[in-house]
Amino acid sequence: MYSAAITNGILSEEKVSQLVHEALADPKLDGQRILVLIPDGTRSAPIPQMFRLLHKELSERAVSLDFLIALGTHNPMSEEQINRLVGVTPEERETTFKKVRIFNHLWNEPDTFISCGVISASEIGEISNGMLYQPVEVRINKLVTEYDLIVVCSPVFPHEVVGFSGGNKYFFPGISGLEVINLSHWLGALITCYEIIGTPGITPVRRLINRAASLIPTPKLCLAMVVAPKTNQLAGLYIEKPEEAWEAASQLSAKLHIKYVDKPFKQVLSVMPKMYDDIWTAAKGMYKLEPVVADGGELIIYAPHISEFSYTHGKILAEVGYHVRDYFLKQWDKFQGYPGGVLAHSTHLKGMGTFDPKKGEQARIRVTLATGISPERCAAHNLNYCDPATIRPTEWANRENEGILLVPKAGEILYRLK
Repeated sequence: MYSAAITNGILSEEKVSQLVHEALADPKLDGQRILVLIPDGTRSAPIPQMFRLLHKELSERAVSLDFLIALGTHNPMSEEQINRLVGVTPEERETTFKKVRIFNHLWNEPDTFISCGVISASEIGEISNGMLYQPVEVRINKLVTEYDLIVVCSPVFPHEVVGFSGGNKYFFPGISGLEVINLSHWLGALITCYEIIGTPGITPVRRLINRAASLIPTPKLCLAMVVAPKTNQLAGLYIEKPEEAWEAASQLSAKLHIKYVDKPFKQVLSVMPKMYDDIWTAAKGMYKLEPVVADGGELIIYAPHISEFSYTHGKILAEVGYHVRDYFLKQWDKFQGYPGGVLAHSTHLKGMGTFDPKKGEQARIRVTLATGISPERCAAHNLNYCDPATIRPTEWANRENEGILLVPKAGEILYRLK
């Protein structure tokens, strides 16, 4: 493995360049068709740096060097957004990088997929520790079969569905069909976000996506990046096959991206950056803080710029609303027809709790939206509302001894009790 890491600092550009150069020096890469998977704009990572390094190392040697944005089910990015993502000007796209193609993953267009096979119900039962027994077809963006090497360029953070993001997650859900997306997310919801987020090692969901990725015939290489907190620079870079690179990166992420506090807070204000443009993505402000909210406490997602629950799944969310896991499980006949990925998101934002047919739903904490979404729509989705105009985040600062926590840039650092 080619790797370097600094626990309390950042890797120099020279060191990162050296690592990438050494890892890609193999003459076997000459004359190959290479596809690079990269995150969209909802992830912090020095993608401009990596884009230029990969281009420098491979553009003159490879027959083709292209990039595919692993959107999952997020919205396609515009040309302007893509240029910003990879850090180039429109002029550079037309000159220096004119041979490079950058694709959006088109998750809702069936013709863009191929099937890699089926994972049987019995194997799913084994992978999920008996929580699910159903076969799943493994469909993936067919571009992966049109290249000789797939390079996964992925940041690694604590993650609400799989434990830690990155690695083969850039195939599933990054560029996969809805079958594995829905199954893997619902499996994570059954375990609960509270239990799985930031869990080291191979979680059941990680086992599932690793198994699905093993069905992709194209060779793979992974640049697993660990971003230093409060920066967009690397504290660690690991280059190897996806499983090995991800595992090493997740160990560093556990040291850098999990913050431990002494006691829970009665109120938490999660201030969401502009890179999260709907609740589907901004819900990370809940996932990453839920463990430090006291029983009966409140978590407020503060994002005046957000006006939609989900640009892609809003219609379904309007039908099901936001509920604790057992609300769905104990009324499964009513909800089993809905996509597991949407139900999972619903439970992740609502958090832990119980449901009884007679007593109703009891959430462990209150989740409140201080966004551009109206009080009526919040209520219809089973969430609380706060007028964002009444909140001044600076007034929430330095009040930990009162049981109040301000998180100025929520979404990536996981908070846990010691």
